[in-house]
Amino acid sequence: MSAVSFVFPLLCYSLCFSHIHLQITNKSKESTWALMKSVSDAFSGWLLMLLIGLMAGALAGGIDISAHWLTDLKGGVCLNGFWFNHEHCCWNSNETTFVERDKCPQWKSWAELIIGTAEGSFAYIVNYVMYVCWALLFAFLAVSLVRAFAPYACGSGIPEIKTILSGFIIRGYLGKWTLVIKTITLVLAVSSGLSLGKEGPLIHVACCCGNILCHVFTKYRKNEAKRREVLSAAAAVGVSVAFGAPIGGVLFSLEEVSYYFPLKTLWRSFFAALVAAFTLRSINPFGNSRLVLFYVEFHSPWHLLELVPFILLGIFGGLWGAAFIRANIAWCRRRKTTRLGHYPVLEVLVVTAVTAVLAFPNEYTRMSTSELISELFNDCTLLDSSKLCDYINVNITKSSNELADRPASTNVYMAMWQLALALVFKMLITVVTFGMKVPSGLFIPSMAVGAIAGRLLGVAMEQLAYYHHDWVIFRGWCSPGADCITPGLYAMVGAAACLGGVTRMTVSLVVIMFELTGGLEYIVPLMAAAMTSKWVADAIGREGIYEAHIRLNGYPFLEAKEEFSHKTLAMDVMRPRRSDPPLSVLTQDSMTVEDVETLITETSYSGFPVVVSHESQRLVGFALRRDLTISIENARRRQDGIVSTSRVFFTEYTPPQAPSSPAPLKLRSVMDLSPFTVTDHTPMEIVVDIFRKLGLRQCLVTHNGRLLGIITKKDILKHMAQMANRDPDSILFN
Repeated sequence: MSAVSFVFPLLCYSLCFSHIHLQITNKSKESTWALMKSVSDAFSGWLLMLLIGLMAGALAGGIDISAHWLTDLKGGVCLNGFWFNHEHCCWNSNETTFVERDKCPQWKSWAELIIGTAEGSFAYIVNYVMYVCWALLFAFLAVSLVRAFAPYACGSGIPEIKTILSGFIIRGYLGKWTLVIKTITLVLAVSSGLSLGKEGPLIHVACCCGNILCHVFTKYRKNEAKRREVLSAAAAVGVSVAFGAPIGGVLFSLEEVSYYFPLKTLWRSFFAALVAAFTLRSINPFGNSRLVLFYVEFHSPWHLLELVPFILLGIFGGLWGAAFIRANIAWCRRRKTTRLGHYPVLEVLVVTAVTAVLAFPNEYTRMSTSELISELFNDCTLLDSSKLCDYINVNITKSSNELADRPASTNVYMAMWQLALALVFKMLITVVTFGMKVPSGLFIPSMAVGAIAGRLLGVAMEQLAYYHHDWVIFRGWCSPGADCITPGLYAMVGAAACLGGVTRMTVSLVVIMFELTGGLEYIVPLMAAAMTSKWVADAIGREGIYEAHIRLNGYPFLEAKEEFSHKTLAMDVMRPRRSDPPLSVLTQDSMTVEDVETLITETSYSGFPVVVSHESQRLVGFALRRDLTISIENARRRQDGIVSTSRVFFTEYTPPQAPSSPAPLKLRSVMDLSPFTVTDHTPMEIVVDIFRKLGLRQCLVTHNGRLLGIITKKDILKHMAQMANRDPDSILFN
């Protein structure tokens, strides 16, 4: 055997083995890389939720601390450091008395600093003027910053977020400038004393955080559907940091905000809300180891007969909610259609001046709305020096710090009159405040109205039980000297009723209120009040405040809670109609750059179907207007030979071109190869359900693959108006 005959097979075997080893090594690397990529892809969603929770929790803590400080700044300043609020300033004081726990030498009112005394009518006037001046300054800064840098930072943001989650794009609404300006102006607006809250805008702030952080991850930056899932979780984070209610936040996003809420989003929303609540708890903005200012605990159980006044509070909440929505929408429509809307700064300053001038004389309107709710929710104990707890003939039980029902003193009756005036003031001023060009939430003002009404009814029931404990309704469960009625519980139930009447929330509202109080046994009163308020409000008007503002602003929004029961087909709604011009389309290989640019210039559509040819109308795909414009601009600037006469191809392969013809432009990469389509005989009930579940903006109508027309969300809304015997042309879209 020759050496060659021996070496050659060995060499072939060696080469073959080396090739196999190289393939195995490459596959091993590919599998390792694929494993790492899949792990990174799965972990990126949880990492994004972690970052959103941390960022939103930190911002909420900063907003709470800053708003508390600026609110107290209207009344005075701390000598130990101007950055301390009233409570922090007096924490370490050894000269604070039990009765006057808010007074300490370190805290000086503006009258003490300016004229040297806190007593007398002149001191009162000085404090009054300084209160109004600070309020006007804060309001002016807020509206000026919003108008100059981020017009989208005004309002609560919930109507727009609901619209965005339904598939509509509002560019810049969740951008970085909106986040910065909304965070700053929210502090200023709340501190000005206007009848608004920070809880609704915090949902907008959290969604801005989610949208900005989505751009860090390619998976979410390039996928609109996944980004909407992130925004649903961010909305839950907003409620979590606003109320200290992580579970309520998840349910709020599910019930009130989101169109599409898969199980994966539920888990991630829960995790993000947990991280946000933990972050806010670590910051401890209120110094009481709680997530909210008005956390309370009730110790006395409720009786079955108390369901009657609880249901009465639900009826009041429904009536006030429906009346408020109608009045506020009428005022906002007047603002839009008259010269009032041309002077947003002047409107904010006038409303702020009226609010401050009328609020200062009444201590219950002078304090911040969160502090007012905390005062009204409070269950009177031996440690309370509030006028609401200044009863006479106090009988102290030996077992605990609880106090039995007792007759009201003059101070209690005076407090009741002040609360009655505060109720009327809050009901009227909130109508004109919500919707101005400053960040404004509605949760806290609505809760304040209900809490005042509930406290008034609770004290009335308490006095009735004390003086008439032998009546049939009290006999057997309310004996003399017992703690039967808890006015703070009535305030909490009233707050839930009014908030439910305005927003039409039910499940999430009860859970949020339950997390605020930490008492399982009060769920039934809350459920009774929430359902009653929703039924009463729905009997007067079907829309909640956010749906009403969506319709007022002209956003294309399909309400997920309404049913479509008409027997119409897709061909009855699609465009073009018989009298309309033909549908504007792109062909896959017979148009030039100039033709495409002309089509874009002469129309205002957001996208165009791509067909094989004008004769066949066989559907190929769908191209968005924005993608076409950007691609043509980039090609003219970066690609040699692209001119107006260049052919545009949406096909996978480009046919050979003549040597003298200009370079072709390939746009297949910007075309959606699988646009959502339905047949012309698809029932509209199914089409509407598809639009709601998937958040579609448009849907193409075909017959055996041939393009017949297009249905947009605006077409569906006009069709629904026509089916309801309303003028479809009366629906305006912005």
